[in-house]
Amino acid sequence: MGAIPYSGGVTFRVWAPFADAVYVAGEFNNWQPPANPLAFETAGYWSVDVDGAEAGQQYKFVISRNGEYLWRIDPYAKHVTNSAGNGIVTDSSFDWGDQVFYAPAWHEMVIYEIHTGSFNDQTPGSPGFYDSVREKLPYLRDLGINTIEIMPTSEFPGGFSLGYNPCDIFAVESDYGGPLELKRFIRDAHANGIAVLLDVVYNHLGPNDLPTWRFDGWYENSGGGIYFYNDWRGGSPWGPRPDYGRPEVRQFLRDNLLMWAEEFRFDGFRYDATSYIRSVYGDHGELADGWNLLRWMNDELQAHQAWKITISEDLRNDAWLTRPTDWGGAGFDTQWDGDFVHPVRAALTNPFDQYRDMNAVAQALYHRYGTDALERVVYTESHDEVAGINAKQRLPSDIDGGNPTSWYARKRSMLGGALVFTAPGIPLIFQGQEYLETGPWRDSVPLNWDNVTRNAGVLRMYRDLIRLRRNWYDNTRGLRGQNINVHHVNNDAKVLAFHRWEQGGAGDDVVVVCNFADSAWDSYTIGVPREGLWRVRFNSDSNLYSGDFGNHAAFDAYAEQSGYDGMPCRLSIGVGPYSAVILSQ
Repeated sequence: MGAIPYSGGVTFRVWAPFADAVYVAGEFNNWQPPANPLAFETAGYWSVDVDGAEAGQQYKFVISRNGEYLWRIDPYAKHVTNSAGNGIVTDSSFDWGDQVFYAPAWHEMVIYEIHTGSFNDQTPGSPGFYDSVREKLPYLRDLGINTIEIMPTSEFPGGFSLGYNPCDIFAVESDYGGPLELKRFIRDAHANGIAVLLDVVYNHLGPNDLPTWRFDGWYENSGGGIYFYNDWRGGSPWGPRPDYGRPEVRQFLRDNLLMWAEEFRFDGFRYDATSYIRSVYGDHGELADGWNLLRWMNDELQAHQAWKITISEDLRNDAWLTRPTDWGGAGFDTQWDGDFVHPVRAALTNPFDQYRDMNAVAQALYHRYGTDALERVVYTESHDEVAGINAKQRLPSDIDGGNPTSWYARKRSMLGGALVFTAPGIPLIFQGQEYLETGPWRDSVPLNWDNVTRNAGVLRMYRDLIRLRRNWYDNTRGLRGQNINVHHVNNDAKVLAFHRWEQGGAGDDVVVVCNFADSAWDSYTIGVPREGLWRVRFNSDSNLYSGDFGNHAAFDAYAEQSGYDGMPCRLSIGVGPYSAVILSQ
């Protein structure tokens, strides 16, 4: 489909079942439609070979219906001049070199969510681009990030956007640098040992600058024509919903996913708002067509490149999303976990210690969708949770809106970071979280990279946590494991402790102690699974992370064989206010 270069010319192919005639106009024929009419094939498809046309030339389809001529951007265009401009014939070849890249195993993944336009924007008045993100790959590698998730990259109107208003879903946003720059970014990310995931939007298209809207002139009621539902199913909160039951539309979305997977070599995908694919209203009005589309697309990716991860953002606590399709599930590998982020943020942002609910935090740590802990992605910040457009803001600003760099804001937001990297699941942080970005995040406001120096201690803490989570020193293997036992919940003192392990034993068993109160403990007793010496691997109250932290004594401790908290042994440990301590043997 679309514009396919061959030696000496280009084939143009398009679906327009209600057209009387179809032409292609472009730089190769001086924009004269009659010069190149398309021949009708079958089932509404039209095509023509244009000798002399070549990659880099601009073009549009011209559709004749009932005496009217409709100039349309090719729905399959891989590059456009802009969202209201022309398609560009694109040569899909690219020099990937001899690189062989293997994405990290899912239990090793640490995901860093990036918005291309604001991540490293150095040009006032215009968004950042993939080459500017590429400059920061060594920084991310050294932080310990091994997986980047980029927010949607399909062409959208204008230069500034979160990306969730795609109009040309096959085209890489022109203001971000287009397809070649994106491929260079992915190639170099792989060279730095970093996988790249893409956020895809199939729950709606547009709503503006849509070439697919009434593409060939036909529509019913007030609907969008052949690419969309033309009845009560056609609307969503963000734009028109594709017709998931129409085979050609299903193929259109499936082809888009496989293009990103195969041609661009993305290592996985996060599907936006799947609740609005499988239902009309997000929580009711079930769409069997949408459910079947999700299953089919996941099966297709599984058949082509089974090692690539698929993530659902659904937030309806539905375990069927991550069950295999042959069990009746949607076939996703994992999903964003709203039942982690919301209770954890609630506990961290409440201004009064007495109202922090340790039982809710314990349940958040335990929560999973199935038997596999990796079926959830855990986080305290994501674009949804911090975007000003959603009337939300960064966690430190939610904690202390008047002074988001205060001791309280830093201590409690960093405690949240410790929970993300010690909870079962796949951890995710949002760009700038690692150096304490504050306020509401906006797509048109660049990250403040001066904070890397200003908040160097916070950055060091996240680096240390990531290394522990990835078992960098081979003494915290349990943090990658499936197992958790929240064996100590003290809702009066606002302290909880939990045991994490993979197989168990020295270098594997990990115990995490979290203090959610503004008071320190010199000697707090908890149960542990084994006797002997337990070493402190991390203390978030360390003044290595901030000069005004108390550096409350949390020394290595010897566990004696004396049952406590339902565990065979016990030890006593110091823990600072709003702090986490991580121990292992």
